[in-house]
Amino acid sequence: MTEHVTPDPARIMDAFEGAPETPVVMLNLNRYRDRAEYEPGHPFAERGLSGREAYLHYGVVAQSAIAHVGGRILWAAASRDVVIGCDHDRYDEIVAVWYPSRSAFLALPTYPGYDEAHIHREAAVEQATLLAVDGEPEPVLRNPFDV
Repeated sequence: MTEHVTPDPARIMDAFEGAPETPVVMLNLNRYRDRAEYEPGHPFAERGLSGREAYLHYGVVAQSAIAHVGGRILWAAASRDVVIGCDHDRYDEIVAVWYPSRSAFLALPTYPGYDEAHIHREAAVEQATLLAVDGEPEPVLRNPFDV
């Protein structure tokens, strides 16, 4: 596991301490490898997939797991240019995922095949940032400046 690719379970538990039943939006910032990096001998190792293509193998299972725990993808988009920041702040994709509670997010691994699909995420992602943002009771994007 690397700090900028794989979520650290202890860090997630610390972030969620004291508010397990409050809604959360997990903001995923992903930078993909040019070529996915599977362990030698993995069935996908010789396919020559791009990082993004490998991530889709994870994403299909993750989307089902998200729905299984009552969550929903609110928004996803490709990211192209860093306007404020440095080259290391570049990401390829941003995904906002709403969960009805922090405990729902923690239940993702209970979905059949979720842990096994994580191998595709590991092969795909060069760097990731995962931000926990306070969520609304319902799966909506809210403009805080609408008064």
